Amino acid sequence: MENEWNDGQPIYRQLRDRVVAMILDDVLKEGDPLPSVRNVAAESRVNPLTVLKAYQELAGEELVETRRGLGMFVKAGARTLLLESERQRFLAEQWPRIAATIQRLGLTPEELLDAANRQSPPASSSNQEGR
Repeated sequence: MENEWNDGQPIYRQLRDRVVAMILDDVLKEGDPLPSVRNVAAESRVNPLTVLKAYQELAGEELVETRRGLGMFVKAGARTLLLESERQRFLAEQWPRIAATIQRLGLTPEELLDAANRQSPPASSSNQEGR
C-alpha cells in the first residue's frame, strides 16, 4: 500500500479506500486475507489502531469478515456489492460534471467512443467478433 496521505481525509478512511480499490481491481479476491494490521501499520507508518479502524469500517460494510485467530478476509459478494455502490456514486457525483463538460465541448457520442477505444484494450475477443 502507498504511504502518501491526503490531508483532506482521515488516514483510516484512505486505508479503507485503498482496500476497496484492491478488491475492485481484483488484487484482493473473495476469500483472500487482508494484509495483517501489524504489517500495514509498519509499512504505512501509522498506528495499528488506525488500520484496525479502517478494517472495522470494511467489516461494518459487510465487505470483509473476521475469522477468529486467522484474521480478516474478503467476503463472498464483496466485489459485486462494491461495483454496484461505486457505479451509483459515480453516476450521482462524477457523471453530472463529466456530462456537462461533454455538452460544453460539443463532443459527439462517436467521438467519445473513438477516444474510449483508443485508450482501452478490447474487453475480450468475443466482443470484437460481432463487429
